[in-house]
Parts: sequence; structure tokens; C-alpha cells
Amino acid sequence: MMGKTIITERTSRVAVSVVIPVYNVEKYLDETIQSVLHQELQDFEIILVNDGSTDSSATICKKYASLDPRIYFFDQENAGVSVARNNGLSHAVGEYVYFLDSDDTIDSAFLLESLQLATQKKLDLVILGEPYCFRAPRLTAVPTCGLLIKKTLLDTYPDIRFPEGIQPCEDGLFSHRLFLMTDRIGFNPSALYFYRQHENQNHVRINKETARILEQIPQWLELLRIFYDQNNIFSSRVLKLALFIEHEPFELRYIKMPFDNHEREILFNLLHKFMLEYVEPYLSEGDLEVLSLPFRNFIAAKCHDDFDNFYRSYQTNRARNFKRSLFWVKLIPISTLRRKLRQNIRAKYSDI
Repeated sequence: MMGKTIITERTSRVAVSVVIPVYNVEKYLDETIQSVLHQELQDFEIILVNDGSTDSSATICKKYASLDPRIYFFDQENAGVSVARNNGLSHAVGEYVYFLDSDDTIDSAFLLESLQLATQKKLDLVILGEPYCFRAPRLTAVPTCGLLIKKTLLDTYPDIRFPEGIQPCEDGLFSHRLFLMTDRIGFNPSALYFYRQHENQNHVRINKETARILEQIPQWLELLRIFYDQNNIFSSRVLKLALFIEHEPFELRYIKMPFDNHEREILFNLLHKFMLEYVEPYLSEGDLEVLSLPFRNFIAAKCHDDFDNFYRSYQTNRARNFKRSLFWVKLIPISTLRRKLRQNIRAKYSDI
């Protein structure tokens, strides 16, 4: 059990619990906390969980906890972001829960607008931000920054937590399982979340760690298999599972990570085996049409070389068509229409 330190006493129930896992972010933590303190919604608590930081992050957390009774500080030995989030969640008393990364910030209207939508429509989940709302028809997982969660949903399914020892995809596996358990999902595309770009960001480091990620993907698939099996939802939710595989291990990993040829072969065979055993038997023709053309070709390919050859040709043709589309838009004399068409074209070619 991780050690923890409570700096202030707990208060009564609040509207939103903002859980912030903290690890070596002394340069950015003040601004992150301030972005919550300056929210138009003031009925919140901030739960800061220090994950064994070796810089002054813990000191900053303690300072804020001593100054504001809505801020709580917990300390744990370094165990990873999943343990820190789960630890923070175990202490949350808000009607809704939001997980904020400790190097990012949110717009002042972020919590209020999202909470109003959630309460008015009695939602269990609110998808936050235009990039995630745009993917709505195909959305089966979002990062924690894009999700406001009703606490009772989390209480109802205590087995749905961030998987420990897994990163990346810990937030995708967490949110995907929540999506399977409720249809009360709404969208707030106007929610503004500000990512801080810096060299120590997890996704920058992770993209270079192909061997480690390849070792973890079987754990992702096994977690999904167990969850779908325990809840007997393979047949009823198979399209959501297929879309998850398409987005996470296929698009974000196989397509976008710099795996070498041997690693690509391993990942291809791994995903093919999972699809053949647990997904394809339940997919209808209509379901297949929902999947992207590259993923359908990936499923049908006999080996990774066959797919890679297809995808190189696909990318070349796609880039050519994208340039052609933008060229013809230039000839439209009405600026507002021209701008809208450009946005639609960029959106169309933003996916794989």
C-alpha cells in the first residue's frame, strides 16, 4: 500500500473533483493549479498526488494545500501515473471527476460549461474538446484530459480503473471500458484544453520506446479480452472493440510509431490473431464498412509486407488528392465558403 499524506481535512461533497497526478513538474505545476483556481466554477476540490517526485513538486503541492481548504495533497512512492490517478480517485468526493495532467492548463469556462451540460442532460460521461468530439461516430476511447466522469459510474464499476504498470494506453483502456457501460454520453466541443509542449512529455519519450511498447500491447489485448468476456459483451459491443483496436494498437502504434521491420511483423501477427479469435466472428458486413479502408486492408492482408506495400501507395494517392482538393478550393470566390471547405478537406484527410 502506498504511503500518503493528507495536509488538510476533507470537506463535504463538491461538484467536481480535479485529480492531478504530479511527477517532476516544478516548472509547470503552479500554472496548472492556477488554471483550476481561476475557473468560473468554484465548487471543486483539487487532489494533488505526488508520485515520488525528486524535484520541488511536492513542496509546491504542500504550499497550495496549506493555502486553500479545497486542495488536498497525497504523497506516494514512485509507482506511475495509473497508481497516482487511482489513488487520487479513491479520495474524490465530487459529483463528477476530472483528471488533469500536471503540465497542462484548462480554460476558465472549462469546468462550468462541462458540468452544466452534464447535469442538464443527466450524463455519465462528457467528451471534452473539438478534436475528440469530431471523432464522435468512431470514438471508443479518449485521453483523460478529454473526459468528465460521473462519480457514481465509477462507483458502480470499481473494476474499471487505470491499469497499473501500463503506459501508454492506460487512459484509453480506462475510458474504453467506461464507454461500454453507459450510453449517457454527451459532447462539449467548446471545452479548451491547453497542452504544454516540452521535451520531457511522455508521448515524446514513448514514441522512441518501440520495444517496450511492443511488449506491453499483449497486456492491453488481454485486459480487453477479460473485460469483454466477464461482461459477456463480445457480440453486442464488437464494433466498439474493433474501433478501439483500429485506433490504439493499429493507428497510433503500428502506423505512427517507428517500429523496425521485425517489430512490425510481430505486431501484425499479434493483432491479426486477436482479431481472428475475438472480433471477426462477430463483425457484420455493416460493421466492416464503418472501419477505415487502411484497417480493412490490414485485416485482409496475408502478411505485414502486403499491408505495408498497400499503405505506401495509399498514402501517396491520399497526399495527391489532398493537394488537388486544396487547389480547386482556391478558385472559389466567396471567402467564407472557401474557408469552410478548407476546414472540411483538412478534417477529411486528418484520419489515417
